[in-house]
Amino acid sequence: MLFKITNILRDSPRSFKKILAVLTDLVICAVAVQMSINIRVDTYSFWSLEHTWLFLVGITFFIPIFFTMGLYSSIFRFAGLQIIFNLNKAMLVYFLLYATLFTIIGVNQVPRYVGLLQPLIFGFGVLASRLVVRYSLESRWRFYYLGSTPSALIYGAGKAGRQLAEGFSTSADVKIVGYVDDDSRLHGQNINGLKIYSPNQLLGVLQSKRVKQIFLAIPSVSYRRRNEIINELANLHVQVRTIPGLADLASGKVTVSDLRELNIQDLLGREPVLPNSSMIAENIKGKVVLVTGAGGSIGSELCRQIIHEQPACLLLLDLSEFALYEIHSELANNLKNTAVYDSDGELKKMTGNAPKLVPLLGNVNDLQRITEIISIWRPNTIYHAAAYKHVPLVEHNPTEGVKNNVQGTLVTASQALLHGVSDFVLISTDKAVRPTNIMGATKRLAEMVLQAMAELQALNCGEQGVKTRFSVVRFGNVLGSSGSVVPLFRKQISEGGPITITDLRMTRYFMTIPEAAQLVIQASAMAKGGDVFLLDMGKPVKILDLAKRMVELSGLSVRNEDNPKGDIEIKVMGLRPGEKLYEELLIGDNPLPTNHPRIMKAHEEYLPWSDLESKLNLLNEALKLNNLPIIITVLLDLVPGYKPEIDLQDYTWMEKMNNS
Repeated sequence: MLFKITNILRDSPRSFKKILAVLTDLVICAVAVQMSINIRVDTYSFWSLEHTWLFLVGITFFIPIFFTMGLYSSIFRFAGLQIIFNLNKAMLVYFLLYATLFTIIGVNQVPRYVGLLQPLIFGFGVLASRLVVRYSLESRWRFYYLGSTPSALIYGAGKAGRQLAEGFSTSADVKIVGYVDDDSRLHGQNINGLKIYSPNQLLGVLQSKRVKQIFLAIPSVSYRRRNEIINELANLHVQVRTIPGLADLASGKVTVSDLRELNIQDLLGREPVLPNSSMIAENIKGKVVLVTGAGGSIGSELCRQIIHEQPACLLLLDLSEFALYEIHSELANNLKNTAVYDSDGELKKMTGNAPKLVPLLGNVNDLQRITEIISIWRPNTIYHAAAYKHVPLVEHNPTEGVKNNVQGTLVTASQALLHGVSDFVLISTDKAVRPTNIMGATKRLAEMVLQAMAELQALNCGEQGVKTRFSVVRFGNVLGSSGSVVPLFRKQISEGGPITITDLRMTRYFMTIPEAAQLVIQASAMAKGGDVFLLDMGKPVKILDLAKRMVELSGLSVRNEDNPKGDIEIKVMGLRPGEKLYEELLIGDNPLPTNHPRIMKAHEEYLPWSDLESKLNLLNEALKLNNLPIIITVLLDLVPGYKPEIDLQDYTWMEKMNNS
């Protein structure tokens, strides 16, 4: 019943709450008058004329003071130190006025002590009423009676942790029962009634407090220590989440849905690669930039990074209407939020130069469309991210994979060269190294196209210098992208499992989407022509270990022979068409260092354009006829190290053969 009443009050209109607050203060003022008289005369007296006089003067003083100082504009259930401070100031002014009139100046038949007692009693009463509202409508103690509310600990008793606890004090979604902190000086201390525990006490606290979640509020610790903490928590089978922005915490708007899953970096297991700001801006600031595949995982992140470096114009090219709409809308909104408009809605002022955003629908295989775009807009830099990259899908649709990944690169690069584009950067993959699948073979052939074109251009230009610097950026799997194992595993965990992996031995190199985009942009700044850049990505990650880590950090356990009552099963499904157990980044040996400590440059062998061109023409004729055996034969001939591990898997070709 009590909770129902408080919920009704909480959801009432603001005007009603203001009226209720004023009425409450009127009652408190009257009570303070009565109590001050009774204390002074040391006996109970009924309401009389002097009581009314004292009460009316109190109303005359406190109502304008409280309205002026904003006490009736405050949201009481979010009352904090600032509201208490404002209340104290208001009561000080009230005390001085009331005491001056009734104690210093004096009024007949009113005891002088009443001028001191009434403001003190009234002040305590008003403060108490605000605290009652604060701790009855939304505060933490209400939820101790709600057994279904999950308990949680905050790891980190610093500023971020305290703000998080304050935010949750107004939420019924979770009950904070304490802090955990590495600082031994804080152990055993209390912050607003919440005890600070040592990490060594975690297991006991989790059991005694029935804690289901731990929120990480440690933004200032080193990445190494953060990773150590996450590894320790993974063994406790408790859900681990990280804090949202501090602005939301301070405003009291935090709910469970605002807290995020662990960052991708926390799953990566290594320090993220930091960008070099001068390299990031070199080929972008003040220039016209074209991103192909702008709606994809890498392409869209490239656009986000590029827009911050203030290009003159950003061209967004994609075949998917929906993907193009999404990234264009996002970037347009971001620009709008940094702009100032006049009364007619015209752009008046913007932070820095406002880049022009141009969404372009088109296929990189469409020579006429690509020629039109490049000839009209004259981009200075092209980031070629358009590609089919999903290994099994491309394996089942090899003709389209070759068209998009190889021909699309050839069409775009040739037009870039013809129209004098300064820089052309191809986004490639570690699957291009000794490929076992169509996707990898097509990406390696695309690399070879650029290398051959760069060599031919250098021979033709001589001392005049090259017009277009072609470069390749090669990296491993991107965490969080479409088709990545991380969103797949999260979905499978949320559905109760099982998690599906292809082989217990499988390993992959991983990087984050921002890292990949930054690498691409920085590599373009270091390109001389025909370069193949790759990132020092540390040690490869075992997919099985990644799956286990995600299960454990979700507060669950892996079900296996040793733990038959576990929550999530991990199933081995077998390698999919074209998949490799292990990926590599380098074909040759001895990569060379660059100006960036984590970026290397490889010298990979390739066919000169004079040999490559005729075979590309043969490949093009086979594509027109969808002659899959010839397509595969040409790929085998062109791409050194290409060793398909399965027979032809093209759905259309197989159906045609079955019907013939």
